[in-house]
Amino acid sequence: MEKKWNDVDAVFLNSLLPAGEDHEYVLEANREAELPQIDVSPLQGKLLHLLAKIRGAKRILEIGTLGGYSTIWLAKALPAAGKLYTLENHPYYAEVARSNIETAGLADKAEIVVGNAIDTLPALYEKQKDVFDFIFLDADKQSYPEYLKWAIKLAAPGAVIVADNVVRRGEVANEQSTDERVQGVQQFLKLLSEEPRIEATAVQTVGSKGYDGFVLGYIK
Repeated sequence: MEKKWNDVDAVFLNSLLPAGEDHEYVLEANREAELPQIDVSPLQGKLLHLLAKIRGAKRILEIGTLGGYSTIWLAKALPAAGKLYTLENHPYYAEVARSNIETAGLADKAEIVVGNAIDTLPALYEKQKDVFDFIFLDADKQSYPEYLKWAIKLAAPGAVIVADNVVRRGEVANEQSTDERVQGVQQFLKLLSEEPRIEATAVQTVGSKGYDGFVLGYIK
């Protein structure tokens, strides 16, 4: 089945993302820099781009930069005066991402905040509270519950929240899992279910990135 998933992704990619619009140069730079190959796929990047556009996002927060691939998709959805803040714990990853963002001509729109997000989010909150209208979570899954709490504090009414990698190849349904990443997602979902300020759903996905999925939320 995985071959078929890849073949279908290739059809969609060739049909919907013309050559040069998939930002493949960023993925190539990340491979050359020996970063983990865990970027969103081109089709997933375009989905984030379209969701941000549909929302009319002017202020975007991303938690988890890696090499900046999703950052670039999101930043390209911003209007001229828009701004994106992306949080990355690893200085080397941030350095690669900064180079990629500059190559994309987006250095004026995307700012990388280096450090553990749990440590950098409070300072960001002091400067940017209640302003983000699109928030993308794609970092360490065990911290998703804390990231959700901060996302609620930082979000403007009507904000969209997307949380990636929540299926864990189906392990999210395993209540006996000892994997901290799975447990983090499970706790994240529990918090969502108890949070009256958010409407949310989840979508399972298959494709070139395997079997996974994401949560889509709306701040009332």
